[in-house]
Amino acid sequence: MAEIFDTLLLLALPASGKSEVRNFLTNKDPEGFHMGETIQLDDYPYVHIQLVIDEALKAMGEPRIYHYDDDGDGRNGPFIDAYDWPALIQLLNEDYHEILTGKAENPKYAAIRLFERLDAAEVLVGGEAKIAALSPEVRAKLEAALEDEARELFNDKVKNVLASREGKTIVIEFSRGGPDGENPENLKKFYGYQGSLPWLSDELLQRAAILYIWVTPEESRRKNRDRAIPGADKSILFHGTPESVMRQDYGMDDMVYLMDKSDRENTLHIDAHGKTYYVPVARFDNRRDLTTFARKDPKDWKPEEIKALDDGIRGAAIKLWETYKAMH
Repeated sequence: MAEIFDTLLLLALPASGKSEVRNFLTNKDPEGFHMGETIQLDDYPYVHIQLVIDEALKAMGEPRIYHYDDDGDGRNGPFIDAYDWPALIQLLNEDYHEILTGKAENPKYAAIRLFERLDAAEVLVGGEAKIAALSPEVRAKLEAALEDEARELFNDKVKNVLASREGKTIVIEFSRGGPDGENPENLKKFYGYQGSLPWLSDELLQRAAILYIWVTPEESRRKNRDRAIPGADKSILFHGTPESVMRQDYGMDDMVYLMDKSDRENTLHIDAHGKTYYVPVARFDNRRDLTTFARKDPKDWKPEEIKALDDGIRGAAIKLWETYKAMH
């Protein structure tokens, strides 16, 4: 059996380098990182759909249902409802299960089915079905407005479900945090990694390792401002997050706190599904920015940039692999 991670959670604050690391690994020989060819999942496509829904509702003169209106640019502010954080995890669980089973749904009416999934995920974590609560007239307008976006999402999911997973690593990327200045010991319910990781499915937690990319919240905000490109909101490498969201939803990071409090070295202690999981974890220090260059075309990468990032990730990956292999 190839010595590769089955499932890798790539976690960090926004703009910390997650997507750049994914891009780097995709364009490099992954053998030294104990990575196979990657199958990639991300909760951002669902966040993007939520933003499009909110913008469509606003255009109809209806209240937003997912994000506050940001005073800075008129688009999305922080989440209105904290239940959205674990609901996004439920959607990732479903996408992950499709990859494991090799079966992806491709519904006739993409927007209707996507709205059903969004609502069902909310209800499953204790929230309310937001779209079902809208009037039939408003829902019909949303379905027409979102059909193409929803179809694209389902098509991408079908492409992700491959005939064979042999020799491949599933990489799952998401960011979590809390309000600027908040103490990780007293985070509001559902915020931070402590509010989302326990919602990962049993089949995912049993297979996963965590590579955490470490930057400060201040550096995360700086890099977020630098990477924002108008019209590139769906891009993995170039989408920007409004400053109000960066401070309210990602103003602090509780990963180091969770690593330090774990009762088993190099793991996170996660209580979920009536069980205790010890998920291997390692930290890649990106406080001195080693990743931004990877947004460029690989032919424009400089040898010294490649070496610095390669060395940093390789060290973290080898340490993570040692823990992972001992537990599997």
